Amino acid sequence: MNTSSEATVESFGYKQELKRSVSTIDLIVYGLIFMVPIAPWAIFGTVYNEAKGMVPLVYTIGLIAMIFTALSYAQMSRKVPLAGSVFSYVGAGVHPNLGFFAGWFMLLDYLLVPTLLYVFAAESMIGIFPGTERWMWALVFVAINTAINLAGVNSIKLMNRAFLVMELFFVIAFIVIAVSTLNGHTLPEAEWSMTPIWNSSEVTAPLIAAALSIAVLSFLGFDGIATMAEESTGGHRSAGRAMIIALFVVATLFISQTWLASMLAGDITAFPDEQAGNAFFDIVAAASSTGWAKAFLACNVLAVGIANAMAAQAATSRLLFSMSRDGKLPAFLKQISKTQVPRNAIILVSALSAFLVLFFVGQIGLISSMVNFGALSGFLMLHFAVVWSFVVRDGSRDWLNHVILPAIGFLIIGYVLVNSDVLAKVGGLTWLLIGVVVFLVYRTRGAGISARGVDSVPADQEVR
Repeated sequence: MNTSSEATVESFGYKQELKRSVSTIDLIVYGLIFMVPIAPWAIFGTVYNEAKGMVPLVYTIGLIAMIFTALSYAQMSRKVPLAGSVFSYVGAGVHPNLGFFAGWFMLLDYLLVPTLLYVFAAESMIGIFPGTERWMWALVFVAINTAINLAGVNSIKLMNRAFLVMELFFVIAFIVIAVSTLNGHTLPEAEWSMTPIWNSSEVTAPLIAAALSIAVLSFLGFDGIATMAEESTGGHRSAGRAMIIALFVVATLFISQTWLASMLAGDITAFPDEQAGNAFFDIVAAASSTGWAKAFLACNVLAVGIANAMAAQAATSRLLFSMSRDGKLPAFLKQISKTQVPRNAIILVSALSAFLVLFFVGQIGLISSMVNFGALSGFLMLHFAVVWSFVVRDGSRDWLNHVILPAIGFLIIGYVLVNSDVLAKVGGLTWLLIGVVVFLVYRTRGAGISARGVDSVPADQEVR
């Protein structure tokens, strides 16, 4: 059996162009940065109010819900180790035409995620530097991340590790502050309790359903690991393992931080709307000092505006590269630079982000809902691809991995998608109609990769 990653890429009819220098550890770090270990900080107050104080329960539900999607990613990334993620998995595992629409839905997520992050970071910078312009800070972050991505994958790896160390330092600092405060009883009403994890008097079916919607969306980003598959040095199973490990690690960090923060909140039943956005930082200030709170806020801005956005830009550019390489998007997007990165795709993502931040400043809710619609639609098609590729095509009798688990994942994602915001559905369907036009244009030009499906892989090179 030929198990070299390069042979597998070439067996799909491609040439190894991206630099293969990303280890499994690098993939895990990349996934953690994409999901942001300190992500609960900015939304703690909002989730606290929605979940009746049971924020750690929300993230526990999220882990349980998303593990099914991660397992489907692991199955397909092992079989189709290409940079296009869901686009490649559905295209090779089901049909190239359906793969286009899977990729098109994920583009709605990936193209808007960097913009959303820049808007978030810019809003936070206004809190640190009152009177400055949001668009100015957004463009500064765009410029920084573009330079890092164009410098090559080694630069991304270095920055990922540096930012992960920074974020973990503040996670540890918060744990120390929280534990000291709880043990020292220096905050009234703050005490050790399991109530934030499970409060039987408040847990209801509607609350669990609402928590599921929040939780699933909180873990978006682990899937970005799949876009780095052609740059991985860890073998065919590397991306799948990295996704599952990163998901469990970040869930542990989410649950532990929000459990401590919920206990520090004491007897607060709900944060006022005007304070919800800074609830976590107010808790840090009350438990330690204003100086620490400002340091935590600065860490959050850097994590979102640079680290997370940098990872999102890298993932988006790889998806554009893959779709262009297969003739589904303009050919200039598949151009590789001297540093072996998709240069034109990176520049396009930067240009779009710079333009969109000017339009979406102040519209975080709208852009968030559209991002979620794109990701969830892509996940639905991923689960379907697992069943079709392994069971229908290959005749697999592994009912657990190839039928039951993806079916559960499909139902969970479908439930969240059906109950998503109306504006998200309208925006998503509008994006789908645009995709139909793009698809028809390229189809009339004879574009397609019908000869590059899974069935074209030689038996001695397919990964089992």
